[in-house]
Amino acid sequence: MLQAFRIHRETFGLAGNPLRSETAYGIASLTPQQANPADIAAYVRGHWEIENRSHYVRDVTFDEDRSQVRTGAAPQVMATMRNVAISLLRLAGWTNIARATEKLSRRLDQVLTLLRV
Repeated sequence: MLQAFRIHRETFGLAGNPLRSETAYGIASLTPQQANPADIAAYVRGHWEIENRSHYVRDVTFDEDRSQVRTGAAPQVMATMRNVAISLLRLAGWTNIARATEKLSRRLDQVLTLLRV
């Protein structure tokens, strides 16, 4: 038995003024016994935590939003390369990706070790 759910979000400015309101709908493959509303809310928050963590690194550390790569499959290839770099660094234990890229940019031997080459 599937569950359908609705999440209503309201965003407010620092002064308490409403900025926007949105409603999101979803379907869960878990039964109500397997996941209650609090569980589903936790799954959704967890998903966005991962998304935000990845996008923040790509936007800030790799400055992805200002990329001039726009033709053919190149944008997807570059996004994949950034994701691979982030994943390898996280698997190697780095939590600060900016610091890791700065440190490793001058250490080809350590980069090759990450790649197991």
